[in-house]
Amino acid sequence: MGNEVNKSKVLFSLFWKLMERGGSQGIQFIVQIVLARILVPNDYGIIALIAIFINIANVFVQSGFNIALIQKKEINEADFSSVFYLSLFVAGLLYSILFITAPLIAAFYHIPQLIYVLRVLSITLFFGAFNSIQNAVIARNMQFKKLFFSSLGAIAVSGIVGITMAYDGFGVWALVAQQLTNQLLITVILWFIVKWRPKLTISFKRLKGLFSYGWKLLVSALIDTLYTNLQSLIVGKMFQPEMLGFYNRGDQFPQVIVSNINGSIQSVMLPALASEQDNIPRVKNMVRRSIVTSSFLLFPMMVGLAVIAEPLVIILLTEKWLPCVPFLQIFCASYALWPIHTANLQAINALGRSDIFLKLEIIKKIVGITILGVSIFYGVHAIALGTLISGIISTFINAYPNLKLLNYSYEEQWQDIMPSLLLSLVMGAVIYNFRWLSMTVGLTLIIQVCAGCMIYILLANIFKLECYIYSINTIKEFRVRDNISK
Repeated sequence: MGNEVNKSKVLFSLFWKLMERGGSQGIQFIVQIVLARILVPNDYGIIALIAIFINIANVFVQSGFNIALIQKKEINEADFSSVFYLSLFVAGLLYSILFITAPLIAAFYHIPQLIYVLRVLSITLFFGAFNSIQNAVIARNMQFKKLFFSSLGAIAVSGIVGITMAYDGFGVWALVAQQLTNQLLITVILWFIVKWRPKLTISFKRLKGLFSYGWKLLVSALIDTLYTNLQSLIVGKMFQPEMLGFYNRGDQFPQVIVSNINGSIQSVMLPALASEQDNIPRVKNMVRRSIVTSSFLLFPMMVGLAVIAEPLVIILLTEKWLPCVPFLQIFCASYALWPIHTANLQAINALGRSDIFLKLEIIKKIVGITILGVSIFYGVHAIALGTLISGIISTFINAYPNLKLLNYSYEEQWQDIMPSLLLSLVMGAVIYNFRWLSMTVGLTLIIQVCAGCMIYILLANIFKLECYIYSINTIKEFRVRDNISK
């Protein structure tokens, strides 16, 4: 009975996490399409450069404590309040550093406008300090329904603000206003719907206990963020901001899909896995289910998106964004690997092995930086291809520890995802040939999308894919429970 209740809670949490991610990302996607049609790639290049420094600063604001708050078995009010005040202090310190160094950063990239944009957009660091604790409370209690309402309301209002300013000719400041408004509204809404409030207490003893686990995650996150943004730093320096805009736009399409589906699953899986950390067979089963489910959903989307990339960009963003198509296709292949990455890493986190997590990050980044060092001599497209090669190698690295921790080998993992991958490639090969039909771009795109969905589902049904059958049975079970509750 205990497992049944746990499964129900996980499914319910996953539903609301998918709704939150899907709703907010869907609206954000529409907003970004409208903004991209109004603004120019150079505006996005400037924001992409600034985001690098803010993302790095945010790593220190989060400090690895938010995951520690979720993973720790026993926790009290002193833990939450202490992390809250520490996060605010770090946010203030880093904002001051960014404010002072903004002229130096602008001079390095020869973009004077960076000074004021960086100083304004860095205010989001304070919102991140607030939200990290509220998100930890929500994740620990698996109350993802609350995130749905905060994210959806914030992205809708901020989207209106950004689009209005873009139409009025504010350029890059429309993007700044949109991001600031979004973060502010999320903070305000969560403040009212999450019951937690900071107490006037700070315990250095409790912080020390959390830091013993969290510092490794902090260093891991810092290494990962530095490496991830290093590519943008190089592209922004070696090429024009416009090229960085194309590079990041190509990354955005697959990233939206993957962060919505795989990100939702993993956000729910961390607290679920942590609650079962003493039951290794149960953890292995949950990790396997996570990998299989994510792959079943993501592989056909990534393959399909790569196939329809060119007509999709023409219709949604106009022809001025066509240079982003090769990047989009490369990143589709790279993001398709995420189910293996994230499921293995979440299991390691849930088991409390942040030491292994840190070692993996160091090894992966040494490999990644080596590949990046070679690829920069062959152009910006080679840099993107380098991320794919690095991602493939990293699947081996991330999966290796779980052979011992969970008795879940790399061979088993690939056996689990191979059926979905093969069916996705067959589907992609079929719909690719539709481009030769003498039809308009829009009609061809619609036929490719519809045919791709039908072909994949039909093949999954014919070959009786285990994940397909499991998904159908889960939906039926969910409906039965819903009817009973009514």
